[in-house]
Amino acid sequence: MSEQKLFSFRNPWFGASVGVSGAIAVLAALAGLIWLPMVQPDLKISGIWDAICSAAGVPRTVPRSGGAQQPDFKTSNVVMTSQMLTHPDQVSIGRGATLAQRCAICHGPQGVSDANSPNLAGQYAAVTYKELNDFKAGARVNAVMSPFAANMGNRDMLDLAAYYSFLPRVPSSHLNDNAPAPQIVITGAPMRNIAPCGACHGDIDIKAGSPWLGGQSAVYIKAQLKAFASGGRRNDISQQMRNIARQMTAEEIDAVALYYEAQP
Repeated sequence: MSEQKLFSFRNPWFGASVGVSGAIAVLAALAGLIWLPMVQPDLKISGIWDAICSAAGVPRTVPRSGGAQQPDFKTSNVVMTSQMLTHPDQVSIGRGATLAQRCAICHGPQGVSDANSPNLAGQYAAVTYKELNDFKAGARVNAVMSPFAANMGNRDMLDLAAYYSFLPRVPSSHLNDNAPAPQIVITGAPMRNIAPCGACHGDIDIKAGSPWLGGQSAVYIKAQLKAFASGGRRNDISQQMRNIARQMTAEEIDAVALYYEAQP
């Protein structure tokens, strides 16, 4: 029986295993700390050290001359809270009902659309208020809504949001309570850093500023997910929806849109 020590570099098998393990560790570090940060399309990296800091969660160095880098587009300036606009008064609701007559051609007389526009009946007031503000400020752009919101005052937006939140939700014409929930709605896709849709949009939890999606048009939901993925829509706070939509497959987008359309 050989008396050669097992854990010794004189043992060729031990030396080879240590070398292979070390090489794998070095390659993993290079990929995770340098390569992956540098290939992110929306992350501006000025060098290798900047990439390592970004991957490690350490504040990156900022050039003294340039200061903090600002996006070249307008971002949402609405601050969301869980209690925002949760108790509208009756005067605001009544005034919003009058203003909503101008919205009926796209969103329906009772806030339910037949034109693949979003259903607003029963929508959280904070959500409607934020989107109107974003259209007005240019953080979200639409050929119809942008000019419509441009002349709205803050009171108008508050009253419209109060009125639509007061209306009852109407079941979708494509209602199917037995439609199975896609995996991405229930558990997300952790390996792709995708949280479950239900964590923000209901079923699991509700996050401030996130709309309910049940009964919304599949055409509308699909169009918005594609817009987030392409960067055509970018009024989501902290890029939450853009980061998710970019990782979703076309099949997942279709499945999510059809599932939510079938919900009450």
